[in-house]
Amino acid sequence: MNMSVKILRCVSRGWRCFSSMQGGAMNVFDRNMKRKQKEWASSLLDSDKYDYLRDEVASRVADRVYDISRTFPLALDVGCGKSHIAEHLSKEVVERLFLTDASDSSLRNRRECEIPTHCVVADEEFLPFQENTFDLVLSSLSLHWVNDLPGALRQIHHVLKPDGVFIGAMVGGETLYELRCSLQLAELEREGGFAPHISPYTAVTDLGNLLGQARFNMLTVDIDEVQVHYPGMLEVMSDLQGMGESNCAWNRKSLLQRDTILAAAAIYKEMYGSEDGSVPATFQILYMIGWKPHDSQAKPAKRGTANVSFADLSKIDKLQTDHQNTNDKS
Repeated sequence: MNMSVKILRCVSRGWRCFSSMQGGAMNVFDRNMKRKQKEWASSLLDSDKYDYLRDEVASRVADRVYDISRTFPLALDVGCGKSHIAEHLSKEVVERLFLTDASDSSLRNRRECEIPTHCVVADEEFLPFQENTFDLVLSSLSLHWVNDLPGALRQIHHVLKPDGVFIGAMVGGETLYELRCSLQLAELEREGGFAPHISPYTAVTDLGNLLGQARFNMLTVDIDEVQVHYPGMLEVMSDLQGMGESNCAWNRKSLLQRDTILAAAAIYKEMYGSEDGSVPATFQILYMIGWKPHDSQAKPAKRGTANVSFADLSKIDKLQTDHQNTNDKS
């Protein structure tokens, strides 16, 4: 498989919209089914061969930790899987790390790292920690399966100490658009209608609002698109299952007809296939950074305290020229 970073336009979207929610948690995913999927995937003898995407994204999350010039005495990894982030961190940056995941098998098969770790079996939606406990909270490719994402972000904010930071990565709304579009077209052709086979994901336009509603400040949200090439559509679906990333939405269709699968594979190759015969699968990754407020943090100036007018911006070139002439004369 060949992995590369590209910016691609999505033609078929599967988004969860939070902006219109008026209280109460959504109930999109069967969390017990997701736990079983992760247990099964982590127990595979060759489970490591399906970790390429998690390892890549985890390394980019770790890079964002290193961008912050401080040491974190106590950190938490929410939905850690097999501890993909920790192996990219050093004990000089994170002194002690708590690992949480809903899958006991994932924690038992976790990667070795140099940081002292403590494992806790816990659902991402119910963090069993007290307020103001952690200096750093991390999460990589886990929160997109949470039903109550606003509530999960509020809990992360709750367990952070003041001036603590949350650094996370989750799958975005344009992920796997090739697979989604191919399955929909094949079902329309063969069965006269289609059911959702790819889980709905969060749109990047909602993420900043959700972090703000959870009372984080100094927010940063950015996007990567990781494209992986496979021999065909069936290999894409097989690897998703091996990652523990199969659909667990309550309204999922349990079985696909054989004719529909073959038609979808042909459509996939026809619409998106490369010259070498491979097909791409695009994963949109949303990265987020948010800080818990503290008095020491920089704050915006009060309205009316500016000493430069926007009207003066048009004079910048003239001011620079006058300054240069003054320097030349001296």
